[in-house]
Amino acid sequence: MNKYVSIFLSSTLSACIAIVLFAFLFPRETIVIEKQMPGQLVGYESFLDKKAKDLLTQVAPPTDFISAAAKTRESVVYIRTLTEGGTQTIFEENLNASSGSGVIISPDGFIATNHHVVADAVRIEVTLNDNREFTAEVVGLDPSTDLALIKIESDNLPFVLFGNSDQLQVGEWVLAVGNPFRLQSTVTAGIVSAKARNINILEGRQGIESFIQTDAAVNPGNSGGALVNAKGDLVGINAAIISKSGGYEGFSFAIPANLARKVIYDLKEYGVVQRGWIGIEIHNLTADDSDKLGLDFVQGVYIDRVSRGSAAQQANLKSSDVIVAVNNTKTLNMPSFTEQIGRFRPGDVVKISYYRNKVKRTVNVTLRNQINTTDFIAVRKDPILTNLGIELRDLASEEKRSMDTEGVYVISVTKNSTIGNTKMAPGFIINKINSKTVKSVNEIVQILKSKKGTIVMEGMYESYPGIYPYTFINE
Repeated sequence: MNKYVSIFLSSTLSACIAIVLFAFLFPRETIVIEKQMPGQLVGYESFLDKKAKDLLTQVAPPTDFISAAAKTRESVVYIRTLTEGGTQTIFEENLNASSGSGVIISPDGFIATNHHVVADAVRIEVTLNDNREFTAEVVGLDPSTDLALIKIESDNLPFVLFGNSDQLQVGEWVLAVGNPFRLQSTVTAGIVSAKARNINILEGRQGIESFIQTDAAVNPGNSGGALVNAKGDLVGINAAIISKSGGYEGFSFAIPANLARKVIYDLKEYGVVQRGWIGIEIHNLTADDSDKLGLDFVQGVYIDRVSRGSAAQQANLKSSDVIVAVNNTKTLNMPSFTEQIGRFRPGDVVKISYYRNKVKRTVNVTLRNQINTTDFIAVRKDPILTNLGIELRDLASEEKRSMDTEGVYVISVTKNSTIGNTKMAPGFIINKINSKTVKSVNEIVQILKSKKGTIVMEGMYESYPGIYPYTFINE
């Protein structure tokens, strides 16, 4: 018994001695709980320049597009068109109906849309976002860019402002606003996937394709609607999709605002696009071209041929020259080049940068029109003219001097049409309509729109003497 007591007392004493020694040798740590401060990399800002420090204080991009959508939705309209060719019933005429979108660009009712939305329409109905309905008239059409300008009679309308599509960046957020599947004022969002795309949907050599590609959902009915940036500025007119199903599959295309602005303004002022021509045939610079020319890049356009007497020949451009910029804006390929030139009119001077013999050069080129002058003329294909079977243009100043006359030149006459049945021939110069002197296509269009019934066109042929009258009924 005494043995176990001794062991217990000895163990207890040893434990106490150990505790005292531990407390003496290892004093207890004091723990203080403080407010937690955010971590920081010491000295980090000392390595930043002023521009980088400014970026640290900038507000992040908006997390929604409420403001941009609100600015745009009121200005995008629903367009319903009626064209001939449908099945006639006892209740309706033989008309086909289709739909699209449009963008109000001025408070007095001018609306931009696609050519393919309103082409061949016998009636155009416009519904605003507030459900007011109007009948629209065509102001001008441009199949080369798939743009059209129509007008409704109203005022104080909400409208969008054209933005600068050149500043649009790949990866930037954009909104598509339109009426897909007749769902009025639909807003979808996406990013800019690419710029200066050519998808070969515009027929003819004169087609200008330099589309903005986005992944915003665009479907049938969106055509002619608005593509806007995050600020609500108009950066494009929606025009097309690539689809196997007929619906949205991730690729949509819009006409750049900078090109659309020029085309729409021309249609408003002249009824037709005043397009400047440089007079060359080109293709995208290839790796083989670059190797043969000794160049260290494969971006630009290669001149295949220069037309005789053209603006390019006057500026001493030659075949095998490689154009790399227009007015200091890079032209990486044919679409970007044709878009840049498409923004100018006859008589405008553009600076062309190009390579010849591995040396970069620049030259100023004065653009010309389709008949190789600097006058503002172009072939007019207004619906009221094509329905009669005629294409017209204004006389150039040189033609007026050489023939000592004012008037309008007949470009073509459709066989078996209203005009064709009068036996009028291309090359006829119209001087008068119903004894009233006419000097421009605009005057002729206005007369034909305002007067129905018997029309007598008088004029001359350059190579034949005498005055020739042609009579027809304008229905």
